[in-house]
Amino acid sequence: MPSKVKLVADSGSTKTEWCLTDGKKRQTWMTQGLSPYFLTSVQIEEAIRAELLPQMDDVLPDQVYFYGTGCKAENNVKLVHKALHTVWPKAKVEVTHDLMGAARALCGHEPGIVSILGTGSNSCYYNGKEIEKNNPGLGFILGDEGSGAYLGKKVLQYYLYDTFDGDLRYRFDQKFGIQRDEILDNVYRKPLPNRYLASFTPFLAENRGHFMVENILEDSLNEFFFNHLYKYRESWTVPLHFTGSVAFHFRDVLETLCNLYELQLGRVLKNPMDGLALYHEDQD
Repeated sequence: MPSKVKLVADSGSTKTEWCLTDGKKRQTWMTQGLSPYFLTSVQIEEAIRAELLPQMDDVLPDQVYFYGTGCKAENNVKLVHKALHTVWPKAKVEVTHDLMGAARALCGHEPGIVSILGTGSNSCYYNGKEIEKNNPGLGFILGDEGSGAYLGKKVLQYYLYDTFDGDLRYRFDQKFGIQRDEILDNVYRKPLPNRYLASFTPFLAENRGHFMVENILEDSLNEFFFNHLYKYRESWTVPLHFTGSVAFHFRDVLETLCNLYELQLGRVLKNPMDGLALYHEDQD
């Protein structure tokens, strides 16, 4: 019997990574983020048809596994499932949240604390089979501590409040060349403000060593530890795993905080796709 062709998607607010595997070879592609908080079912379908299908050369998957931000709420799951089923009506389609994807990718079948630090942030305790505990995520307006959107917001606050010293303010102006009104318009009037905020996070990576940059990073990630990881008693008995661009680029800050609080740092991956593809290749 030929191996089933499986299409696995890891979708955040900013981008979606797709991996097509038959157990022997893999192909990966990128499209825009497909968050049901910001896109309708029809818009998700249209994005897939416009950005993904032309790259797939008419290959039809037997199974589609979609892990996405916002896909814990039942209505959002139905919305995404409808879009995927419309595109691939003969495929078996499963939709669940990106935190489960991160847990399976990082832990496999072992217990651990799993955190996503990308455009948004989230965390859970995974017992090796299922997510047993999950502190509620409040989104980028009320929460998302440690995320790209949160860090970007801090950058803009420092800039707009004129907290940056002259050197850092000059670097900001040289890189972005934007005015206060343009910033506020993008944040309060235009769509996808979380992505806009997160777009300022690379400024921190480019200016490591400056004391204000280090303060923003340490304070923001410490707030994630305090408001989320501290709430799991298991944090002191199992490894802490992280995935996402923020986690990957600022791994040293995570390591410092884990050492400070006597916690065990586990795997830190930029994205979970390799682990996810392997997980599903091992399934029937």
